[in-house]
Parts: sequence; C-alpha cells; structure tokens
Amino acid sequence: MIGIDEIETLPRTGLESIQLQRLQALVTRVYASVPPYRKKMEQAGIKPEDIRTLDDLQHLPFTTKEDLRDNYPYGLFAVPMEEVIRLHASSGTTGKPTVVGYTMTDIQLWSAVMARCLAMAGVHRGDLVHNAYGYGLFTGGLGAHYGIEALGATVIPVSGGNSKRQITIMRDFGSTVLLSTPSYALNLADAMQDAGIDPGDLKLRVGIHGAEPWSVNMREEVERKLGLRAVDIYGLSEIIGPGVAMECLHSRQGMHILEDNFLPEIINPDTLETQPLETEGELVFTTLTKEALPLIRYRTKDISRLTLEPCDCGRSLVRMAKVSGRSDDMLIIRGVNVFPSQVEHVLMGINGVEPHYQIEVSRDGSLDVMAVLVEVSERVFSGEIKVLEHLTRSIQREIKDMLGVSCQVRLVEPRSIQRSEGKAQRVIDRRAQ
Repeated sequence: MIGIDEIETLPRTGLESIQLQRLQALVTRVYASVPPYRKKMEQAGIKPEDIRTLDDLQHLPFTTKEDLRDNYPYGLFAVPMEEVIRLHASSGTTGKPTVVGYTMTDIQLWSAVMARCLAMAGVHRGDLVHNAYGYGLFTGGLGAHYGIEALGATVIPVSGGNSKRQITIMRDFGSTVLLSTPSYALNLADAMQDAGIDPGDLKLRVGIHGAEPWSVNMREEVERKLGLRAVDIYGLSEIIGPGVAMECLHSRQGMHILEDNFLPEIINPDTLETQPLETEGELVFTTLTKEALPLIRYRTKDISRLTLEPCDCGRSLVRMAKVSGRSDDMLIIRGVNVFPSQVEHVLMGINGVEPHYQIEVSRDGSLDVMAVLVEVSERVFSGEIKVLEHLTRSIQREIKDMLGVSCQVRLVEPRSIQRSEGKAQRVIDRRAQ
C-alpha cells in the first residue's frame, strides 16, 4: 500500500502507471453498470479494452452537467441505492439540481483527500479550524468537516451567517485556521472592523478559501485585513466536493491536483481537442476512484491551465493555475470576451476601492452596455466631487485598457453592495429581461 506522501512525490512514470490501472478499471466498471455511459461509448465506437494508454482517454466521450440533469436524479449512479449512504446536490438555480451520491468508501476517500489538502496548507493536529463553509446539500461544509477530523485537527462547525457571533467564536475559542469563501472572509473582516476588533487579537494563521474565483489582489486584501496567509482550494460537487486540488504554502503558484484520484485534462472548449501543458483552456476531470458517481471526462467549464513545473514542496503532482473564469459565465460585450475576475483584477489595483463590486449588463437598443458598480472607502466617498469623478475616469480607463471594452462606472458608498455568506453574485445580466 503506497502511503500518501509517497504518492505525492512519485516520479511521473510511477504515478501514470497507477492512473492507467485505475482508468482501465473505471471504464470497465462504468461500461458494465451505467447504461447512459455504455450507450455513449457504443455511439463513439469505444469499448473498455480500447483503453490501453493514458492517451486513449481522449477517445472517450465527455460528460456534462446536462448529462447529470438528463439522468436526474440517480441515472448515472454506478452502485445500487442501498449502497449510497449520503446525497448532496447543487442549488439548481440554473435548472434541475445535480445530485451526487457517496458510498461509505467514497466518504472515506473524500475525508482522505481533504485531509491531504489541509496538510498542504500547513494545518495539523492541534489546530482549531473555524469552518464557515455552508453545511447541508452544499458539499463545502461537510466535506471540509470530515477532512479536518481525518487530519486530527479540531473542527469548529460554524457554517455561514451571523458574522458577529462568528468573530466572537474565533476570538474566544482561539481559532487558528479559517475556512470560507473569499468573499465571506472579507465580510468577516468588515464585521471585525465594525466591532472594533483588531485581527491581531485573534490567533488566525491560515485562511483556506475556495468555492468562487478570486484574484491575487483579492488574496492580498484578505491577508491584510485578517492578518493571515490565504491559500486557494479547488473542488466541485460533481467530482467529489472540496479536496480536488490545493495550494501549498511553499509557492502558492497553482494548486496541486490529487491526480492519483482525479485525472485532469485541459481542452479547447470550442474544438474539444486536448491541449498540451501550459496551455489555457477548459478543465476536465475523470474520477479514478469514486464508487457511487464515477465521471468520465467531466467538463467543469472552469478555465485554467496545467503545469509540471517543480514546486519547492517536493510534490510531483501536476498543478492547476487559479481559475481565471468559466467558459459558461464568460460575458461577450460587443464581441469582446470578458470574465468577472478580469474586472476584479483591475479594481483591486486601484487605491481607495473596496473589494466589493458588481457587474450589470443590459442593452441600449442593439448594443450591449456593461456597468460596474464599485464600492469605495468611506474616506473617498465623503471627499470632493472632483476626486470621485477622477476616480471614475481612472477605473473606466483601466478596464478599457485591460479588457478592450468600454464600460460605465458607478461609485457607490461603502456596504451598499449586498454581502454574501456563500458565493458572491458578481454579474447581473439584464439583456434577456
């Protein structure tokens, strides 16, 4: 039995041997037990015995969120329901919810990969981990919870909401690690400021933030306001939940993918062709070890790139770059592709701007119009009108230079953009209204 540390530092040939063995077993099992997959493979002219190398992965059909919804709720499960001990689901805000199931072995796997991710961030036995991810059908809270316990650290299962109480708990309990979305971390920082609490009075050392894209500049803002080191974690419910990939504290230049369990690819979202390392495109995952809901070539819609550049931590695992956007939340404004994270990157580099914004897209006749609502600091908002006008023009110019598209900028007072206790709603698209 290969230990965790040994798997994470294996030479590529050793790791790829494990991946191929697990991929072949997965394809054989799915072909036999999941009729929709068998039908797709037959239509593609592929049989399990055709998978002889890892390169043969690209011949297998993709899986999409639409496949999960078309086979709602349990049509893609590979085990009988009596073996499923837990169900999670997406919110279903864009259609039918996607339902994911777990066997006992899946739960143990999830706990193990999450524990490995936490260890990359320097979490250890003796840490008190303040878990502010939401509990319930959302996978974040419970996935992190089980991983914390598997690592041997102490979990404080606070979930989201009631920020004042959260701050009191962090101070009184002596929390050393914070788990939350990055937007909620900033929400907590604002609540601390309102309560007159100095972050230096807390014991927070590390913040682990995921579930939504966030820029390097936003990371710096979180670190400055909370007095900790912030790292990125990646996961999605369909693959397992949190615990798919994680930044380590050594470089914070991309997240190590636990690719002995989750086989990654980058594809061109237009041509669907597999892309080489260091090429940006859509991230695709094949689950190598899940039992209840194994997925082959699941299109995440997340835009990233993969690298095998050596890391100071010694892990040989491939790393994924921070998600720069999604192929399905990409805005097309007058023919220009715009990701909200690009707007955030501009805003976080401008003095006097708070890390809270919202993009509104509408139509003026046949033309698309993009407006960016930007919170500014109390000092700036209370200043002279000419200062506000200058700041507005500066933001418009910076966004135009970065994105190649003009936009309207509206400066708004502090705390006027609705705060989120989960994923922040960055875009309001009114063009279909």
